[in-house]
Amino acid sequence: MEVFILFSVFIVLLLIGIPIAFSLGIASLSYLLLADISLTIIPQRMYGGIDTFVLLCIPGFVLAGNLMNVGNITDHIVRFSNALVGHIRGGLGLANVGGSMIFGGISGTAVADAASIGSVMIPGMSRAGYDKPFAAAVTAASSTVGPIIPPSVPMIIAGSLSGVSVGRMFLAGAIPGLLLGLAMMITVYILAVKRGYPREKRSTFRQLVLEGRSAFWALLMTFIILYGIVGGVFTPPKPRSSPACMPW
Repeated sequence: MEVFILFSVFIVLLLIGIPIAFSLGIASLSYLLLADISLTIIPQRMYGGIDTFVLLCIPGFVLAGNLMNVGNITDHIVRFSNALVGHIRGGLGLANVGGSMIFGGISGTAVADAASIGSVMIPGMSRAGYDKPFAAAVTAASSTVGPIIPPSVPMIIAGSLSGVSVGRMFLAGAIPGLLLGLAMMITVYILAVKRGYPREKRSTFRQLVLEGRSAFWALLMTFIILYGIVGGVFTPPKPRSSPACMPW
């Protein structure tokens, strides 16, 4: 009976236009009152939800992404990616995807990826002769690789809520993230050939070395994070389950 009332209250609140968060809260509160459960369980569960050490990874990755933006490391990543694949038809689009893969290996979020890479690549691709919708679509699509290639903030949140090892989730997302990026590059190349998009001049070995040196620290950060996890130097801790009740 209580469960029926729980869902009924939730559905009615949704139908009358109450926001989902408030609907969930009011429906849960009605269930607790009808089931004669002490309301002290609410702060206990709230505290248990945030008492997870693994969530400290999130501000660290956010800080890493902000440091990259402030230090213009994003520009170095884009130039290095362009030096690698810019001479191929649709090279700027390929560099867009490659830059998102590298940046996603540091920030771990799609929004930060799209905002950082897009602010550089969309105007650059537009000036080079690419259609603006195409440039925006490539940026938006490639940013989705960020939460898949480790480190990933959504994986951290999912692991902390479900009790699954975050380190294992990172390892499981590495290869699919690379394959997804490769599939996007193939799609960009096919569309670039079909639409006749330009290609950049092939970079010399000296230019490639210089651009690689400028992007060294960004690449090193990605290597440290991935090798540290895979090599067992450090691992995100496995979330512990929340206690049923607090000692007090």
